[in-house]
Amino acid sequence: MDPKVLAGRKATEFIEEGMIVGLGTGSTVYHTIIKVGELIANGLKIQAVFTSLKTRDLARSLNIPCLSLDEVKYIDLTIDGADEIDPAGNGIKGGKGALLYEKIVASNSKQNLWVVSEYKMVETLGAFPLPVEVIPLGHILLMKRFRELGFNPVLRKVDDEIYLTDSRNYIIDLYLNRIADPYETDRLLKTFPGVVEHGLFLDTVNTVIAASDSSTRVISFR
Repeated sequence: MDPKVLAGRKATEFIEEGMIVGLGTGSTVYHTIIKVGELIANGLKIQAVFTSLKTRDLARSLNIPCLSLDEVKYIDLTIDGADEIDPAGNGIKGGKGALLYEKIVASNSKQNLWVVSEYKMVETLGAFPLPVEVIPLGHILLMKRFRELGFNPVLRKVDDEIYLTDSRNYIIDLYLNRIADPYETDRLLKTFPGVVEHGLFLDTVNTVIAASDSSTRVISFR
C-alpha cells in the first residue's frame, strides 16, 4: 500500500471522542482527513481546526465540523505532514505553502503528530528547500540579502505566477542543502524585517508515524 495512505490512516487511531483536532495540509494528511470523514459518518463526534483553506474546504466537503482557531481555547491533537524530520524530531514543513497557519495551530496544540513516508526521516535537515514566508513589500531586497548569505533563494511560482499563501504573502524557498544548526538558522531568519515565518519546526512534534510500503512505525519524541 502507498506509505502515505498507511501513515495517514494510522494517525486517526490517536483521535478520541470529543476532541478538537487540528487538521494539517499535504498529500499524506489528506488520507487522514478522508478517514476522519468516514469515522464521522459512522458516529465519531469531534470538531476540527484547519491549517489552510484547502484543508477547510476538503473537511467541509466530508461533513467534518470546522472551527477557526479563534473559536477554540486549545487543540487536543494536531495531525500534519512534514517534508523532513531529523533524529531530534525537528522538521521542515511548508512544501504546500501552509507553514504559517500550520505553525500557529501547532503552537496551540496539546499534542502534535506528524505523518510521513519513511524517506522523509533524515540525518540532517536541509536537502528539502526551506520555505520562508515574506510580505510582498521588500521581497526583492530580501532575496538579495539571502543570496549574499549563500542561501540560494528562489521565489516560489506556480505556472509562472508568484505563489500566494492563504495570507496573501510570498514564499522564498532557500536551497541550503544542509542545515548544520537549525536553532541558529531559526534565530537568523527572524532578524530580517519582512519575514513572517519560516518552515523550521523545532521542538514541536510529540509523535511521528513513519510508513513504508508495508508497515508503519510510531516514534515518540517529547
